Amino acid sequence: MFDPDELARIREAKSEWEAETLSPTLERFGEREEEFTTDTGGQEVERLYTPDDVADHDYLADAGFPGEEPYTRGVYPTMHRGRLWTMRQYAGMGTATETNERFEYLIEQGSSGLSMAFDLPTQKGYDSDAAMSAGEVGKAGVAIDSLRDMEVVFDGIPLDEVSTSMTINAPAAVLLAMYIAIGDQQGVPREELRGTIQNDILKEYIARNLYIYPPEASMRLITDIFEFCAAETPNFNTISISGYHIREAGSTAAQEIAFTLGDGIKYVQAAIDAGLDVDDFAPQLSFFFNAHNNVLEEVAKFRAARRMWAKIMEERFGAENPKSKQLKFHTQTGGSTLTAQQVENNVVRVGYQALAAVLGGTQSLHTNGKDEALSLPTEKSVRTALRTQQILAHESGAADTIDPLAGSYYVESLTDGLEAEAFEILDEVDRRGGMLEAVKSQWVQRQIQDVAYERQREIEEGERIIVGVNEYEVDEEPDADVEDVDEEDEKRQRERLSTVRDERDAEAVEEALDTLRDAATGDDNLLPPIVDAVKAYATVGEISNTLRDEFGEYRPSA
Repeated sequence: MFDPDELARIREAKSEWEAETLSPTLERFGEREEEFTTDTGGQEVERLYTPDDVADHDYLADAGFPGEEPYTRGVYPTMHRGRLWTMRQYAGMGTATETNERFEYLIEQGSSGLSMAFDLPTQKGYDSDAAMSAGEVGKAGVAIDSLRDMEVVFDGIPLDEVSTSMTINAPAAVLLAMYIAIGDQQGVPREELRGTIQNDILKEYIARNLYIYPPEASMRLITDIFEFCAAETPNFNTISISGYHIREAGSTAAQEIAFTLGDGIKYVQAAIDAGLDVDDFAPQLSFFFNAHNNVLEEVAKFRAARRMWAKIMEERFGAENPKSKQLKFHTQTGGSTLTAQQVENNVVRVGYQALAAVLGGTQSLHTNGKDEALSLPTEKSVRTALRTQQILAHESGAADTIDPLAGSYYVESLTDGLEAEAFEILDEVDRRGGMLEAVKSQWVQRQIQDVAYERQREIEEGERIIVGVNEYEVDEEPDADVEDVDEEDEKRQRERLSTVRDERDAEAVEEALDTLRDAATGDDNLLPPIVDAVKAYATVGEISNTLRDEFGEYRPSA
């Protein structure tokens, strides 16, 4: 993109600047005594960037235009000038009734999408009255035991007018079936249902540990969902391949890209191995990334990930449909960056992280509440988080042009560097037999743990400043109005579950579970019998236990 003679002139001029202008200033004043690296230490940040740092940049091949390969500049031709990103706010408040109220509030306040959090028992496939659920019902999100709870959550909320994201993984098929059942009750054609299930089980083995079944059985459930939704709910995203939790566990930005796309590669290959055509299901894949504090590194991360996925889908899998090559992603601001000390500082952190996501071309965004280091966010902090997005959209100018940082020597250099580093990691994953084998051997987990350990050491030794934690501290207790979960809610949830069991047709439930068991022992797609079981008011626990009996439970190696 640059003339060789012009680059030579720039290099010569830079040398003169360093000798005549920079050197005297350094001798007199010096620079800050710290290492200048990207947020997770992946790349050294140079003092100054010039065209010489992107001398090999080919505009059409490396950047191109929005809506065209390689999608570096965005997956849609108009991006945020055409339609703003979906503004999602994560909500799941103890009981179904409280969650419904929070959803209604968010819609009234201008949220354009719903994002549903589930409690730990639901995420692990347990009913609220299971022994393993004691003390956790409704704590980390809403408790969903049966279709009756989902009916309450979406009472008065038309599914043909909202997009719903559900942060659910191991029992994703069950919760998706419940959402489909609610749509059927409302008379919404299945092809009009819009939303996303997270459904990314590999990252559970890597970072969160909320798995149920062994990897092979989990992969079968995922590919069955791909097949079912391609035919039944073509506008519903069947998976949100999640780098968010990988980054929360401590990874670098390059590791977040590599391990996330590595998981995506495994899912695509598994679906192809199951007999699906790549262009039939790949357009329904979506991704979920973190946004941390280093604004420019995060923007470069998003741009690099888009370019990489386009190459991977074409070169590895021969995808022909342009939509199969488009990396569409949701972003959530970094929960692990929030501090209990001086919680107001978190509003600033979230604002910068949201800015990075918008400048990086996200399709939807969740902004954390300032108090999420302490508890579920309060109504007031959720409103502030949503207003952060709305101010970005309507007052900041960040959404007025597409990929506004393209052409920055620094950002383009970062983008190229992150892509190269992430591909190196993926090459190592391939040498280890692919993501599934790399996860089962704990290699991926160790890579992340090493980075997390080093970052914590830097914080404790003061090498990395965290404002309000190890620098600029104040001598006061955290002061925040936190959202409490009523301990009586667990008792009431168990009573509601008991009522459902008493009122439902027990024979129909048993028949539906038997049909599911037969499907699990064979090769039939599991989604139709799961939908039937859900409509008979079989519970999350009963359906999950039926599959546990056939698939077993996963126990990681030491």
